Amino acid sequence: MSGPLLEVERVTQRFGKFTALNQVSASFEPGKLTAIIGPNGAGKSTFFNVVSGAFAPSEGRIRFQGRDITGLQQHEFARIGIAKSFQITTVFKQLSAHENVRVAAQMRTTRFELLKRRARMTALIDRADALLQRVGLASFRDRTAGDLAHGQQRALEIAMALASDPVLLLMDEPTAGMSPEETTVMMRLIRELADERTVVLVEHKMKLVMGLCERLIVLHHGEFLAEGTPDEIRSNAEVRRVYLGEGH
Repeated sequence: MSGPLLEVERVTQRFGKFTALNQVSASFEPGKLTAIIGPNGAGKSTFFNVVSGAFAPSEGRIRFQGRDITGLQQHEFARIGIAKSFQITTVFKQLSAHENVRVAAQMRTTRFELLKRRARMTALIDRADALLQRVGLASFRDRTAGDLAHGQQRALEIAMALASDPVLLLMDEPTAGMSPEETTVMMRLIRELADERTVVLVEHKMKLVMGLCERLIVLHHGEFLAEGTPDEIRSNAEVRRVYLGEGH
């Protein structure tokens, strides 16, 4: 498509008297890997919740593929091509890795046939296997999700998000709580996924995203501060003052 995939126009989000986002505007081009960054309290999580449909903005508009989706119900986002993974894993820990992904695929394709016989689910089973392979979990197919390492659970959640074959993948702090080794694996996966679809990360680890993303948007105290390539952000005096100087 021509033009931005996602547009956020002068979005404000209030919680009572507290303004978490104030007149934030940003646009996201198709096929780009973008990170929303900023110090703690910058408004990143609120931004994620707004663009993923968890919160309807107090003011402003959100457009996806040219369509105004402001206030659209959260469950509608997957149907229009937006999927998300959260900072806290949301897998079904009592199910196997394969069952988690199969259920996610089934909910997207056969919404009212959750009890259909397994023998009739060949396509769903194959789809789940392919997605586990995609995120590097094929060898853990039958492992109970609760027994997976933290990084593996995050990868499993991504496989579940991919079950809807989204155009846009939103990821909230995808490396939160990970060891350095797990972080390296996740960064590699994110880079590969960004070759296939538009990916937007919400992160507070500037050093992590500098070598990963094509474009960065910086928030500070709920307001838009700067945007640009990693080199442009590194050399931005205001960003260095409010962010890099804090030891991140």
